[in-house]
Amino acid sequence: MNDRKIPLNLNCGLDLIGEVLYGKWKIRLLWFIHEGHKRPSELQRKIPEASRRVLNIQLKELEEHELVSKIIYPQVPPKVEYSLTDFGKTLIPVIAILGNWGDENQDRLRTVIMQTSDSLSAE
Repeated sequence: MNDRKIPLNLNCGLDLIGEVLYGKWKIRLLWFIHEGHKRPSELQRKIPEASRRVLNIQLKELEEHELVSKIIYPQVPPKVEYSLTDFGKTLIPVIAILGNWGDENQDRLRTVIMQTSDSLSAE
């Protein structure tokens, strides 16, 4: 396993949220599962820029943090589906608010992100 270079800091809610939701695709995975996309192949189609490996790792972490549950159907070939736990469902209103904020500020956010990206490229 990976050894942590920085020890866990779980002293406040923001640290806890960061630990649970850290990962480029986790918020989108939670949202898409909430929308009804439950199979790994469906999630891969919704996030084609993410590798299957990374999605599987992040789904496993969401499962370990009790935000999603995984059901494996005993059939050939095996069928896997993910669903939000009751605990995971409590994040959906928070994600919706963040998404709305992003939509309302998308022009400004794109501008500052591109400026930051350009300045990093110039270094």
